[in-house]
Amino acid sequence: MKKLLYSFSLLAIVALSLVSCNGKKGVFTPTSSGRAYEILVVVDHALWERPAGRALHDVLDADVLGLPQSEASFRIMYSSPQNYDSTLKLIRNIIVVDIQNIYTKGSFKYAKDTYASPQIILNIQAPDEATFEQFVKENKQVIIDFFTRAEMNRQIGLLKGQHNDFVSHKVDSLFGCDVWVPMELANYKIRKDFLWASTNSATADRNLVMYSYPYTDKETFTKTYFVHKRDSVMKVNLPGASEGMYMMTDSLLTDSRVINVHNDYTMEVRGLWRMKGDFMGGPFVSHVRLDKKSQRIIVAEIFVFSPDKMKRNLVRQMEASLYTLKLPEEQRQEQISLGVASKE
Repeated sequence: MKKLLYSFSLLAIVALSLVSCNGKKGVFTPTSSGRAYEILVVVDHALWERPAGRALHDVLDADVLGLPQSEASFRIMYSSPQNYDSTLKLIRNIIVVDIQNIYTKGSFKYAKDTYASPQIILNIQAPDEATFEQFVKENKQVIIDFFTRAEMNRQIGLLKGQHNDFVSHKVDSLFGCDVWVPMELANYKIRKDFLWASTNSATADRNLVMYSYPYTDKETFTKTYFVHKRDSVMKVNLPGASEGMYMMTDSLLTDSRVINVHNDYTMEVRGLWRMKGDFMGGPFVSHVRLDKKSQRIIVAEIFVFSPDKMKRNLVRQMEASLYTLKLPEEQRQEQISLGVASKE
């Protein structure tokens, strides 16, 4: 697995460099086509084969971070501008390569639901091929995160309409929080300050765990502290089939970065888990957040077990649930905005 590399500054670039030119969805806007994590690149055929085109291809083809085997971030298709017809304009994820001397530097511009819904079109603009190549390489993670989050937002939209209410109620009673998980996570285990919901399938098994512990100091938000805490929690709450077996973190293949969730500081931890004393293992993603009022850490984590299948889409589908987590104060503010509760 490739070494996990992150850059917090890229998150700021996303917010500052993407200039929206959102299209308005009409009554007769058609439904977009294409599969999740599939991208159409609109680019001149010759340019696609030159260094500028190869740079963009390599970004989209980069391995997904935190998986045990090589899986490309996206499935790539491409079309020349001349063949970019009404059918291709319905694809859900599109990148338009726009190289003209009217531009002075590399930049992004995006449009939402222009020809279909849901749809995201990202224009990458540059004055020449050399500038384009450099700009794409420098903003590799921005491009990957942009389309990954667009797909996750679509999954969140589906979860909003249909999620497992039982798990939401249990999360509320245990932690005072809310989270949306797919209906298929119908099996659960509850212990003190701990919840595990699972599909309990023999293959393509999807799981969510939540747990909490006291916040001590800023060292709490470090990879070393988290791995130690995670291992101790899992050892107690997720033992294996035989004595001495339990879930543990492969710390050498785990990394962390800071992200923004609901305008709040969140540590994302991504890597691999394995069952000590067994041959089971797979990828996990954790969101570590601080409930300021109660001075406790809330951890929401997804992990999958799918030894005979590719794992990219399974992980990303479940990862979307992590972004639905609302801490107690966020729940309260939402209720106030809906007129369900009154301010204290």
